[in-house]
This record gives sequence, C-alpha cells and structure tokens, in this order.
Amino acid sequence: MGFFSKLKKFWHAESAVDKAAEASSSAPGPEAATPQPQASRPAASTEEAMPRERPQAQPAAAIPAAAQAADGWQKPLLLSLRQAEPRLSVWLGLLLDGVEGKGDALWERLRFLFESLEAPAGEADEFIARFAKWLDDMEYERVAEFRSELQYRLALALELEDEEDERSRLMLKLSEGLEKTRQSITRRIEGILSSRDAIDEGFWEELEEILITADVGYEPTVKLVQRLRERMRKAGSTDPAAFKEAMRDELAEMFRTPRRIQAVNPPEVVMMVGVNGVGKTTTIGKLAHRAQMQGRKVLIAAGDTFRAAAIEQLEVWAKRAGADFFAKGAGSDPAAVAYEAIEKALAGGYDLLLLDTAGRLHTKVNLMEELKKIKRVTGKRHEGSPHRTVLVVDATTGQNAIQQTKLFNEAVELDEIILTKLDGTAKGGIVVALASQFGVPITFVGLGEKMEDLRPFDGKDFASALLGV
Repeated sequence: MGFFSKLKKFWHAESAVDKAAEASSSAPGPEAATPQPQASRPAASTEEAMPRERPQAQPAAAIPAAAQAADGWQKPLLLSLRQAEPRLSVWLGLLLDGVEGKGDALWERLRFLFESLEAPAGEADEFIARFAKWLDDMEYERVAEFRSELQYRLALALELEDEEDERSRLMLKLSEGLEKTRQSITRRIEGILSSRDAIDEGFWEELEEILITADVGYEPTVKLVQRLRERMRKAGSTDPAAFKEAMRDELAEMFRTPRRIQAVNPPEVVMMVGVNGVGKTTTIGKLAHRAQMQGRKVLIAAGDTFRAAAIEQLEVWAKRAGADFFAKGAGSDPAAVAYEAIEKALAGGYDLLLLDTAGRLHTKVNLMEELKKIKRVTGKRHEGSPHRTVLVVDATTGQNAIQQTKLFNEAVELDEIILTKLDGTAKGGIVVALASQFGVPITFVGLGEKMEDLRPFDGKDFASALLGV
C-alpha cells in the first residue's frame, strides 16, 4: 500500500493530519469568507508548507476535504486526532466515540481516517468491505464485540505492528499465553534465587534440573547454563537479584538470527510442512488472513491429498481468510497440485501462494521423499521456489517437536518454524531448545484460536514475558 511510508512520517514528523488541522484551524469560518475562495486557500497554503524534498508526502488531496469540514463531526475529530497521543488505540477511541455499532457511521469514520492519511479511496473501500463481511459472518453488531479485531486489522493494514501500543497488546497476550510455562520455569527459578544470598554451585545444578524438566532438553540446557555462567562471571556478580536480567539478555541473544533478503520474484511460494495434528491448516488460514490484511493477493493450495477431509477443511479456512483456493481431487499427486497451483498463481497475478502438504502418507511412499519431490517440481516451474519452507510444530508435544524439526530439516532444509499452542503448555522451554539446536528462526507463535492470536515472534519480548523483567 502506497501510503505506509507517509503514515510513518506522519507519526514521527510533519504529519498529513497535522498539516490539515493547522490549515483548517487557520482557515476563515464560513461567515467570514465566500464559499469559492474558502476551498482553495487551505490547499494552497498547505502545499507551500510542505518540505520540497518530500513531495510525495504532501496532503493536498486530503486537506481540502478536511478544511471544508466546518460543520458536523469531521473538523472536531480532525483537531482531536492532531492533539491526541500518537497511538492506534487512542486514535481508534476517538474515531469510535459516539459510534454504537456497525453501519454507515462506522464506515464514514474509517473512510475519514484513510483519507486523512492520503490512502487511495480504493484501499479504504476494500478494507471496509472485508471488515463488513467479517462482521456479517460473525454476526457482530456492537463496537464492544469487534473493537479488538478492528484494531488488529488496522495495525496490519497500516503496518503498525511495531507501534508501541500494538507491542504492548502483544506483550500482554504473550505474557498470558506463557503463564503455564512461567509456573514451571520462572516461579521455580525465583524460588531458588530467593533462598540464596549469592549464586553458588548448588544454584547452577538446580537451574539445570528446572530447565531440563521444562523440556529445554539436556544439550540446550548445558549450553545455556554455560553461557549464563560466563555472562555472570564477566559482570563480576553473584547477586541473585541480577540473574533474571542476565538470563533475559542471554535468551534474547540466543533467539537472534541473521537477516535475510526477503525480496522474491512474485508470486512468493511458501511450502508449509508438519505432521498431522499440529495446527498446520489453521496456521495457513491465519497466515493468509495476515497477508490479505496487508494488501496481498493470496492463493491457498491443498497439497495434502491423502488425509480425509483435509481439502474441505483447508477450503473453509481459505474462505474465512478471504483468500482464493486451489485443489484437485482426493488422492491426486501432491507435486502435480503444487505445479498447477503455481501456474494459477502466475496467471492470476497473486502475491503469495501458501502450499499445504501432507503430514502422513497412506501409501508406501516415504513422506520426506514426497516433500523433496514437491520442492523439485515447484523450483522447475517457478525459479527459486519454494521461497520459504515453514515447519509448524505443536508446543505441547515437548521433545517430540525436536525430533520432528530434525527430520524435516534434514529432508527439506527449513527456513522458519511456527510454534502453535504455546498458550496451552507448561513446556514452553521447547522454544529455547529449538532455537539452540537448529538455528532456524521462529517467526510466529500461536497464542489462541482467533485469527489475531498468531503473532510474530520476538526473542526479546519472549524472554521478558517469560521472566517478567
């Protein structure tokens, strides 16, 4: 979407809404001027005020409408937005003030927000149409029922997940989701820290036991404890009060992965792998939903042609996400499905193809060999694809997730891991084990059943939420 960079400049420098508000507040009232010059003066003065080196950020299109809003709710709202704290939740509160539920009043307010940020009218209309359809599907009427989802969708559409307010929402959700893990790790660590005046050898032995029983695993535990020992030694500290911060920093360092070039020749092809029952189908639907909200055209392909009802279940999720769907009959060759799906994606101008694969085969063909074949076929039809191979694992399976990651990584060279059901396990130590053993980035974690509960993984935030520091 072309207005993303303008929006970020808006929040950090001279914003389009700021300019519009200044122009509208300084413009003569309707009683002091004739209608004709009133419409032209604000637009001209705003153009002169904009920096020459950033002509693309000029709000010339939005300001005349704002400046003319002498009556009704537009002008007061515009001035309130200018004076408000620049956080999405605050903006949304102002936009929804006086709006009781879905309907024309809500659509007008949302359209006004997009227009104030110079979004093309088509983008606002598309956002509103999708959200209205979702409200109809969910049978929601009142603002209280859908406000959280609306804020989530706006954060995606406006690329504001890194905005402070959204990070606070994510941190809260992550903290709630890690409660069971915190009971099994953090509370026990706090117990052995509180019983000591200084960190001694006995502390390190007890720490190892806590981590191993929380499914961090033996080798990752030994590695982590060694690094923590070294960090505390370099700090010259044996103070128990300093340990949790040291562990937070060490975990954040462990989760750090090298940056990769993200640009691809469209469509981007993402091959989703994982055993049955880990939540792969729902994860595909949630990824499609995120991409749709970010303005990407998405195609989902049903490459699991062996599991009963797999195609039908994936199609339901595609409809929920608003993505297009491609499938052949049950029992079809998965590689042929992948090949034809790429042809459809190329012909249809899609930005993203999410390719589902089987988690278990009901023939004598080895699953890993079938996945290798799919990778070869996709690469022949669309050079460089699959651009990402993503493994979905269930956090509640503990050490089984380690074995699954090992097997899939050896077969198809994983690019990312998505960890589901993290909110339902006391064995969240598996996150540490995966990061330590394989070096494959964990990109998303599942923290619930809703679309918005698949969240980007941030190692620093995870460590802070886990340890409460």
